[in-house]
Amino acid sequence: IISFFKMFRTALVSFFLTLSASTVYSKTPDNVSSRLMIHIPHSLFREEGYDHREALFGVPPYGGSIAQNVYYADSDLCDPNVDTTKGFPKNMDDNGKNMGWQSPYILMVDRGGCTFVKKVRNAQRSGAAGVIIADNTCLCSDAECVANSENPTCETSEPIMADDGSGSDISIPSFLMFKRDADKVKGELRNGQPVQLEMSWSLPTPDDRVEYDLWSTPSDVVSKNFLSNFKPLAKALGDRAYFTPHMYIYDGIKTHCQGNDGENFCYNLCTNNGRYCATDPDNDLDKGISGADVVKESLRRLCIWNHYGEQDGVGEVWWNYVKEFMDRCNTPDYFMNEDCVMDCYKHAKVDADKINRCMSDSGGLEKDAPNAFLDLEISAQQERGVVVLPTAFVNTAAIRGQLSPTTVFHAICAGYAEGTKPSICDKCATCGDAVMCVTSGVCPTGSAGGSTSGQVSTHTFGFTIFMVVAAFTGIGYWHYQKTREDMREQVRGILAEYMPLEDQEGADNGGSPMNFAMKGGTTPLFS
Repeated sequence: IISFFKMFRTALVSFFLTLSASTVYSKTPDNVSSRLMIHIPHSLFREEGYDHREALFGVPPYGGSIAQNVYYADSDLCDPNVDTTKGFPKNMDDNGKNMGWQSPYILMVDRGGCTFVKKVRNAQRSGAAGVIIADNTCLCSDAECVANSENPTCETSEPIMADDGSGSDISIPSFLMFKRDADKVKGELRNGQPVQLEMSWSLPTPDDRVEYDLWSTPSDVVSKNFLSNFKPLAKALGDRAYFTPHMYIYDGIKTHCQGNDGENFCYNLCTNNGRYCATDPDNDLDKGISGADVVKESLRRLCIWNHYGEQDGVGEVWWNYVKEFMDRCNTPDYFMNEDCVMDCYKHAKVDADKINRCMSDSGGLEKDAPNAFLDLEISAQQERGVVVLPTAFVNTAAIRGQLSPTTVFHAICAGYAEGTKPSICDKCATCGDAVMCVTSGVCPTGSAGGSTSGQVSTHTFGFTIFMVVAAFTGIGYWHYQKTREDMREQVRGILAEYMPLEDQEGADNGGSPMNFAMKGGTTPLFS
């Protein structure tokens, strides 16, 4: 009986997790900030652009665009040794030799064979400025695509270009293009016709203050780098930017974790008798961190922001607490350890009594009763259309690509109305390491322009060339002086050997040892 109960419980929780995942990932992301246009050939031009999905890795140039010719790779690009002489269209010189893909270019590659990250990384190494992943399966909702496709299968939900965990080295942007549109582009390229495509990113710029949000959970791993390092940037932006942290909470009532009789069907994944839920970070219901633990920490962070960040939009104490928690308590043994939490309060200078009172006054987590703060989070995520975790928004536009302090900072700086950008953006918005730039006041050498490809800045290159030329000039001058002095010493030695002979022969040489060197003339032989 016990074994059967465990099997039933596991199956039921698995059902909940699947239902929850579909709730998060089945919809189309709203408020995307990017645009995909085809300018050449004119037959493929669409004024409204092409529907696409942005990758959750890479570094999009917010406020900018990439417009280049497109090459279509005839391989799946899963092999790091990319042959740039293959693919379409062929790039032949006057002698009929294929010159390969001429950088910079946008590379189109078919989906499948390996992860999105691996494909984009190999394209980046080959010299691509951007990547378009051509979907190879129709959406079931696209009847025309399904009818014209040779592939009898279709996908019920739109694909998400997720990071496989190794995408931190990707510095170029990438989109996924749906099959029906991608097939038309591939057809032009296979016929040897040029295609020019533009990938652009723009943000709403309403005024001189930018509002930005982060949707995540306390157990999220991807947002850890951002949460650990963004505080100096938030302080530098000051009152010119307003931050709001949001916690993603699953609605237990909609996902049927709370039964009609009030019973909690999802066990320790939920609080308030099944009203508010979170997924289990370690997928083990019997030990480690539970979903209810994640909900509790979410409410705690909401209360800390309410007391220490809501007024100024910077929330230095909130950032301090989150950093302390991740450093001290973010393990299964200490995640819900009250002593560990109190230690974080102490180091972050958080008033524990205020936070505990806030958590209780909002509705608490024990009774079968609503919690005001958690209800607000559920309503806000539905209104905003949050479908990917973690997600940052700048002026209500979703920020895709790598969730790093530098990426978000660049997006914030691109969100100011013209002429209102703060000075810290003028100084650090084009720097590849915004945190270092803000903390030190200088962009680190080699990181200007956001490059992560190992290129050096123009200033560094020019200074290096100057020092090399100066060094060679100094060495050349020293060698010239040394050679001249050595030659003089040799001549003096020769003269010294002949001086006794001249003294013996006396009168014929007029008594001067230099007469020998003159050979009777007026010009020295060594001059």
